[in-house]
Amino acid sequence: MSDIRSVEHYAALAREIDFPQQAFINGRWVSAASGQTLATTNPATGEVLAQIAACNAADVDDAVRSARAAFELGVWRQQAPAERKAVLLRLAALIEQQSERLALLESLDSGKPLGECLAVDVPETVHVLRWHAEAIDKLYDQSAPTGNETLALVVREPIGVVGCVLPWNFPLLMLAWKIGPALAAGCSVIVKPAEQTSMTALRVAELAQQAGIPAGVLNIVTGTGQAVGEPIGLHADVDMVSFTGSTATGRRFLRYAADSNLKKVVLECGGKNPAIVFDDAEDLEKVAEQVLNGAFWNMGENCSATSRLLVHEAVKAPLLACMARQIDGWTLGNPLDPANRLGTMIGAAHFRKVSEYLAIARQEGLTILHGGDTEAQIYVQPTIVDGVTPQSALFREEIFGPVLCVTAFRNEEEVIALANDTAYGLAASVYTDNLRRAVRVSRAVRAGTVTVNCFGEGDATTPFGGYKESGFGGRDKSVFAHDQYTELKTIWIDVSG
Repeated sequence: MSDIRSVEHYAALAREIDFPQQAFINGRWVSAASGQTLATTNPATGEVLAQIAACNAADVDDAVRSARAAFELGVWRQQAPAERKAVLLRLAALIEQQSERLALLESLDSGKPLGECLAVDVPETVHVLRWHAEAIDKLYDQSAPTGNETLALVVREPIGVVGCVLPWNFPLLMLAWKIGPALAAGCSVIVKPAEQTSMTALRVAELAQQAGIPAGVLNIVTGTGQAVGEPIGLHADVDMVSFTGSTATGRRFLRYAADSNLKKVVLECGGKNPAIVFDDAEDLEKVAEQVLNGAFWNMGENCSATSRLLVHEAVKAPLLACMARQIDGWTLGNPLDPANRLGTMIGAAHFRKVSEYLAIARQEGLTILHGGDTEAQIYVQPTIVDGVTPQSALFREEIFGPVLCVTAFRNEEEVIALANDTAYGLAASVYTDNLRRAVRVSRAVRAGTVTVNCFGEGDATTPFGGYKESGFGGRDKSVFAHDQYTELKTIWIDVSG
């Protein structure tokens, strides 16, 4: 991992980068069958970084044929687990060697702060790939207790051809969350990056080839959701789709499965996540630090962002005072400056969406304690809005920006109801120094991950996904992620003769 350097160093390095432009199918770099391209831009400057292949259903067909051929030939799935493990470990090492350039690509493509990409996104990508690689030869099949006359084996087999459809908020890390367990299981994979952020996925494909992943096993098909994502969802020879993104798009993939081959679908979708602060939380400075991190990390463009602060009325004022002292540390500006903790919104359309919620806050007469303004038509200041009621759109809808909505409560029963008063159920945080209360409330909140006295998503060992409209069909991360990329088979053997 490179040391973090100056903004001038990264600006100079950015001028030297050779941006990938073609799709990667069957081990080769290819233009879109149509010859069309789409622009990928730096949201901080509006500069066009590259014209990348604008693929469509014809390119998806090519990728699926290549993935199916590789799967049937067994060039990857029939390798010994230790051999697949060695290849994935080489891939992780190559990514680590390219940390600085991958982090820079990620920042230029998405507007994410370079410091975060260097400190979190790339190292976590390496860690996740290594973790799933190490799991390959440690997951055992089973035998069932059937008696002496039969032998019943319960074995896992790779599900086949997998479509991985990625979001734009964590392009590199979500790639690792998907391909780590999918490749570990022996599947062939087709990745559709978000059209806004394709660069790092394409670069990883190049490194995967160097690491020894056979042609056809990992394919990157670039393009829009309608042109590439929908054909993947409807393709009769894709066995499973893993999707991270909006709940509205997740619903489409369920429809695609119903209208095609009933492929398995795993969805990780939106969230409207509460941070619950009780009056017995003693270290309010630490609570403020964690809540602000949960709300503003990655510009709030995070499905697990704690966008709702539910705070006991007795500690509301002192907690907000702590936040007022700390919020200046959330510096906003040029993503290539490692000193900045907040970068840009992903693009103009999303900037307008987040800005509309700031307008709604003013229309509803809510109190904007901090921030509330925008800069350069792409930056949104870290914002805290007080007095948000359950009737407000700010309480109910996923903003996906650096906006923290504050609601006071009086007792435990009330706050559990407030926390669960949402269509989502991805994540939550509970702040209390009472262990019994911590366990009681964590169990009562309907969310896939509940953290106590901190903000986070667990680590590679813990499953990540949600209840209700936040998730469907499985979990990312941990050994549980391997289950969704495999089929269970029973082999029943008569040994009586």
